[in-house]
Amino acid sequence: MAGHMYVNRDYRNTLTNKDLKSFRVTVKETDLYISVDLPSFAAQLEKKAEKTVLALRYDLEEYISTDPVFKTTLSPYIPAPGAPLLARIMADAARAAGVGPMAAVAGAFAEAVGRELLKSCHEVIVENGGDIFMAVTRRRLVAVFAGESPFTGRLAIEVAPEKTPLGVCTSSGTVGPSLSMGNADAVIIISESAPLADAAASAAGNAVKDKKEVKKGIEVARKIPGVLGALAIKDDKLAVWGDVDIVPLNPHGQDPR
Repeated sequence: MAGHMYVNRDYRNTLTNKDLKSFRVTVKETDLYISVDLPSFAAQLEKKAEKTVLALRYDLEEYISTDPVFKTTLSPYIPAPGAPLLARIMADAARAAGVGPMAAVAGAFAEAVGRELLKSCHEVIVENGGDIFMAVTRRRLVAVFAGESPFTGRLAIEVAPEKTPLGVCTSSGTVGPSLSMGNADAVIIISESAPLADAAASAAGNAVKDKKEVKKGIEVARKIPGVLGALAIKDDKLAVWGDVDIVPLNPHGQDPR
């Protein structure tokens, strides 16, 4: 997510994963909310997730200490030879979207941890500040959180299991602690790559300065290779394109069907 400081994570309660075992893994700025389908192994999976995050963060921080531009640039960037895999994945995703590598960091962490856990379970959802990697065996809903927009809590994106693994990532100019040049309440991108979805959400979000420009955000997303679908919201205006299945929620954020 992107925008002003916002630490309320109430939106996590809107994910339809009540049948899954959920836990948090936090290491410095990394704050993951993870749901898995093997409750009896949840403790082991939580330790595995934390170990993965620690290793990924260590490698990335060590690399950034030798190449600080990687962290600060807002433009596509080629990492130095010998950069860790995560840094190369971030840079590739960001280059496709025309943004800096750190625009893909949350999605990259979510997917890397999720794929590691998938070696031990069948179903996993990793949410990292509004950026989600999911591999599921049944239909799941991801509620749309768009700050003060009237669409918040009233719409969800339905994800069919056969379309996963999938990244569903959100950028906002009005919600969240990360950087956005735009003013969208939410731009949500769907891609088979969570790092790409994260970077594309930042790029598309940067294009939405007011509610007249929600279509402009969609146009940016459409041009990024690997983007499957996009949803842009500002105030009471919404634009959507591609493979996005939107369903209504009742006033309590539940699927009415």
